[in-house]
Amino acid sequence: MNPTIKLLNSHRSIRKFTEQKIPRELFEELICAGQSAATSNHVQAYSVIHVINPENRMKIAELAGGQTYIAESSDFLVFCADMKRSTEAAGRAGAEVVRGMAEQLVVASVDTALMAQNVAIAAESEGLGLCYIGGIRNNPAEVSEILHLPEHVYPVFGMCLGYPDQNPEVKPRLPVETILKEDYYQDEQDEAQVAGFDKTMNKYYLERTGGGKDTNWSEQLKPLFTSKLRPHMKAFLQEKGFKMQ
Repeated sequence: MNPTIKLLNSHRSIRKFTEQKIPRELFEELICAGQSAATSNHVQAYSVIHVINPENRMKIAELAGGQTYIAESSDFLVFCADMKRSTEAAGRAGAEVVRGMAEQLVVASVDTALMAQNVAIAAESEGLGLCYIGGIRNNPAEVSEILHLPEHVYPVFGMCLGYPDQNPEVKPRLPVETILKEDYYQDEQDEAQVAGFDKTMNKYYLERTGGGKDTNWSEQLKPLFTSKLRPHMKAFLQEKGFKMQ
């Protein structure tokens, strides 16, 4: 296995960090690596907010559900889908710009995720740890206000970065044969394969918590699909100018 694939397969979410700070030169290298990710039509539809102010980090930590590592990590980033810069550039070039299309929202969200994953891989290659923070979408309007995000820009997720102060196990993933389909979508084996994966995850949770968490993958999914998850997001995105027409 080559070193890059080995690195990718070793990803863990890190939620405890040492007090060591990431050198500024390295930090900027990580952001540059993020910019090298694929981007639809070279739009580069993202902006990254480096949240330095301690008070703002504490506020965001609370808004994200009390995730204290937002304030404790060396650096905290908010990755934003940004259609403001590119549409304004097109307008200055003479285009009659149409804003708020659903495809623009998709492009910006995908661009942002690809850019962030490049940052994540680069960080882990340097011995850093990270944790994605989707919880900022719990209160996206409040986070946007703190970060002064304008129309056509929305916060997709955050990322804690720092030197790890823990060494958690790698969390198992679904078998490759479950997610890799040949020629067309086939699900004949999905039920049996998910049942097998539930056993794998149950063993993982029991061992990780010393028997304190007796659950599995399917059980963990139940809260996500038995209620409306973040129902405020549609209205929030529309208010931000993403009309999804």
